[in-house]
Amino acid sequence: MRLYKKLICIASALIFVSGCVGTRQSTPEGFIGISGTNLINPDGTAYFIKGTNLGNWLNPEGYMFGFGRTSSPRLINEMFCELVGPDRTAQFWKEFKDNYISREDIKFIASTGANTIRLPFNYRLFTDEDYMGLTKDQDGFARMDSLVVWAREAGLHVILDMHDCPGGQTGDNIDDSYGYPWLFESSESQALFCDIWQKIAEHFVNEPVILGYELANEPIAPYFKNVDDLNGKFMDVCKKAVQRIREVDNNHIILIGATQWNTNFKSVTDVSFDDKIILTCHRYGGEPTAESIRDNISFRDSTGLPMYMGEIGHNTFEWQRTFCEIMKENNIGYTFWPYKKRDNSCMVNFHVPDGWDDIICAFSESPRGDFGQVREARPDQEEAWRIMQEFTKNVRFENCRPDNEYIESMLLN
Repeated sequence: MRLYKKLICIASALIFVSGCVGTRQSTPEGFIGISGTNLINPDGTAYFIKGTNLGNWLNPEGYMFGFGRTSSPRLINEMFCELVGPDRTAQFWKEFKDNYISREDIKFIASTGANTIRLPFNYRLFTDEDYMGLTKDQDGFARMDSLVVWAREAGLHVILDMHDCPGGQTGDNIDDSYGYPWLFESSESQALFCDIWQKIAEHFVNEPVILGYELANEPIAPYFKNVDDLNGKFMDVCKKAVQRIREVDNNHIILIGATQWNTNFKSVTDVSFDDKIILTCHRYGGEPTAESIRDNISFRDSTGLPMYMGEIGHNTFEWQRTFCEIMKENNIGYTFWPYKKRDNSCMVNFHVPDGWDDIICAFSESPRGDFGQVREARPDQEEAWRIMQEFTKNVRFENCRPDNEYIESMLLN
């Protein structure tokens, strides 16, 4: 009997100690976890996110090609089809995806001291919609699986960021939508949003290279008269997606950003519904001071959850270096935007071929509102196709130039 009482006392003590650990969540073996406002490695040490975004690879953005009003994936694809036809456009996209990000790119990112890459992707990679040269048998998982292999070899973690959601989550060019965040008003779009996230979670449930799932990039632009009403619907949609993810995957972290370019955390009204949530903010411009992100720090502290700067960059080297120091001082990890694009303001840049600006970009900016205007503006197709093929070669890692001063400003080491 005395032995029994002693065992009861020991068990009670263990339960008490376990409770005192408090904020550290249960983390499956090998996965990045959460302990209060910190991310933690499998060995219990702190994990501070430092890295970059693979923007433009699986969600093309016009400005990275040098385009202006031809700004979203849908508009870029339409312009290429008008320029050289749908078959050559499909071939261009395949070669672009093959060459823009490769094993060599990922090895290079790791060599700079980065530990994390954020992968923006379009939901259409998991549907039978027309996207980047395919109308069926989309290659979303094939591309992601390759990235996971390369990241594992290089010792990097990957954040999966749905940059373009069904119906549109932002209502601007960055979400490849039709100019309004219909995701928050359409039950059909929400169902597809949740279906895709569950499919992704089921596929990667046992993959520790994946750090987490970022539900929706920069939701709800500030332009709309009913922005407050849209903001009020934001968390309900997030909760639906998390519920579907948790039906198949309890291993991975969920990343939730704020509305209005990931700046307005007043719309993040509840973070208690899941035990593996981190918050993500964005910052372009403004003074490089802790005061400029005081609202983010205060919200982070009020929730007791980690905060991560998913996008930052496009500024002077001094500004970037100063902001990185501030983020490190305030325990906010970061991934710079973007890793690669034409000419400048990134870790690695490439030159566009001769004729790209004068022929391809000129066509992209020309009036093309009807078929007559398209015919009038179209340059020689063979010359345009030659330039497009050269472009897909120029983006290969071996033909790119690292910007060492830019990389130094990211304070990755």
